Amino acid sequence: MIGTLLMASLLVMSAPTAGSASRDGGTLDGFAVTHIPATAGESVSDFESEWEDVAFTTRVWEREIPEGHQADLRVAVLRGDGLTDLPSLREFLTEYDERETWDLQEFSKDGTPGLATKTEAFWLDSPGVALTVRITENPLTGDDLMDVVRGIRPASSPA
Repeated sequence: MIGTLLMASLLVMSAPTAGSASRDGGTLDGFAVTHIPATAGESVSDFESEWEDVAFTTRVWEREIPEGHQADLRVAVLRGDGLTDLPSLREFLTEYDERETWDLQEFSKDGTPGLATKTEAFWLDSPGVALTVRITENPLTGDDLMDVVRGIRPASSPA
């Protein structure tokens, strides 16, 4: 609870960066987001936050629903010295999300090992730099999740 309150107090909303229109994910903290599912919401916002010495840069695609708003897709770049390998990233995210257990499956992101559920995927790009992609099932699917993951690359990399 305290972590959630702290996190909420640290969120800073900013306008999306140039080139981050809803169907073109644009560049997020050094990474090109090249695939956004057509069914993801069209309202796009960027957030920056920090928790336990890890800085988050997050882009969210959301839609208006009768109850308020629904975040369909979240892509985040995490930067912190403690993110040294996939097990340390998993431990960090387990604590951050206050999870007891989760059903993770291994996958490969351009030859780099990652872990995923039906609605979330994460991997370490390099020591100290990790990425997470989260979706809301309905309207998005696990296939959409992995399509977004496959479409993320360092911004300086060729297509």
